[in-house]
Amino acid sequence: MNSYNIKDIPSNGYFSKAVYLDEAFIITAPEMPFSSEIALLLDKWKYHEVISEGEPTKEYTGSNEVDSTAITASEDTYVISSQNSDLDKLEKARKFYTGLIIYLERMFDRITRADEFDYKEVIDKIKDMVDYIKEDRRFLMRIIKSIEPGIDKNYLAIHSVRSTILSIIIGTYLKLPNHRLIELGAAALLHEVGMLKLPATVYLSNRALTPTEQKAILTHPILGYNILKSFNFPLTVCLAALEHHERENGSGYPQRLSSEKISLNSKIIAVACSYEALSTKRPFKDAKDGYTGMLELLKNEGKQYDDTIVKALVYSLSIYPIGLYVLLSNNKKGQVVDINPETPRFPIVQIFGEVTPDGKIKTMQTSANGLSIVRPLQRSEIEN
Repeated sequence: MNSYNIKDIPSNGYFSKAVYLDEAFIITAPEMPFSSEIALLLDKWKYHEVISEGEPTKEYTGSNEVDSTAITASEDTYVISSQNSDLDKLEKARKFYTGLIIYLERMFDRITRADEFDYKEVIDKIKDMVDYIKEDRRFLMRIIKSIEPGIDKNYLAIHSVRSTILSIIIGTYLKLPNHRLIELGAAALLHEVGMLKLPATVYLSNRALTPTEQKAILTHPILGYNILKSFNFPLTVCLAALEHHERENGSGYPQRLSSEKISLNSKIIAVACSYEALSTKRPFKDAKDGYTGMLELLKNEGKQYDDTIVKALVYSLSIYPIGLYVLLSNNKKGQVVDINPETPRFPIVQIFGEVTPDGKIKTMQTSANGLSIVRPLQRSEIEN
C-alpha cells in the first residue's frame, strides 16, 4: 500500500485501484471519483492521508468490470458512496458502535473487579441505542461487522452489543412500545453477564471443552440471573438472563422450559443471540455468511425458536442481510446496502462496475421480475 496526502490528490480525479482509510474502510472504488466533497469530509474528520495500491489519475481508465482490490476486505468491508450524507452517517455509526463496545467492556470489567453495577446508567445507554437504531439502523448494520473479536480478544462485549442491536431491531418490527424496547435492550445487553463469574479460559477457549468445563458453561444463565437480581434489576431483565438458552421445544437449559413458559424478551434474545453467533467469527469457528445464517434460522430444525420472532428477524434484515456480497442476475457483483421491509427476498443493492453519471456506484432495488440476487458470494469469489 502507498500513502497519499489528501491535499496532493487531484480534485475529482480517480485512482487506478481502491482507496482506503485503513485496511478495512474503503473510501472509493476505481469507478468512483475522489471528489472534493470527500476530501473536505476527510479533513473534517482530521484524516490527512489515504492508502491505495493504485495511483491517482485525472480520468477513469478502467473497464466496466469492478477492480478486485475494491472488495477484498471480506464481507465485513463496505463500499461507501460519495454522497456527503452517507459518509457522515457511516462515520457516526462507526463511532457509535465502537463506543458501545468500549462502554460494555468497561462495565464488564467493573462487575468483575468490584461488583459495581448502575441500573440507571444501563437504561440511559439503552435509551440512546433505541433512538439511534430507529433513526439510522441501516448505516449501523453496514458497519456492525467492522470490528471482529481476534483470537486474543474477549468477544463477550461484542457479542452482547450485537445481540442487543438485533434484539431492538426485532422488537421494533414487533411494534413494542418504547418502554418495552428499553427493557428488552437492557436484558439483551446483560444476558451473558453470568459468564463473568466463570474463568475466561472457559468461554474464550478455542479447543474442545472438558466435561467439567461444559457443565460450568451451562451454569452461566443461573449465575447471570443471581447477579442481576442481587442488584435489584427488574424481574423481566433477570428472567432474560436465565432463559435465553431455553428453546420452544423444551430442549434448552437450564430449566428445559417450553414455548408458553418462556418470556417474550427471552424468545427475542434467543433468536438474536443465535443469529449473531452463526454470523460472527469466533476463536473456535469461522463465521457463516448472513444469508446462510438466516436460512439456518428459517429452517428452525426441531422448532427451537418462536416462528414469529424468526419472521421478525427476516423481515427486519431481509434474507440477504445488509453488508452481504452477492451475484446478480445481470452477472454483476454487488453488495446489499438496505432492505425493503415489504419484500425481504428483494433488498437494495449497490452494483459494482456500474456508475451513475455523477460517478456514484449504482444502487437498485432487486425484484422478482427485474434485477435479482442469484446467490451470495464467498470471499474467494469476490477476490477473483
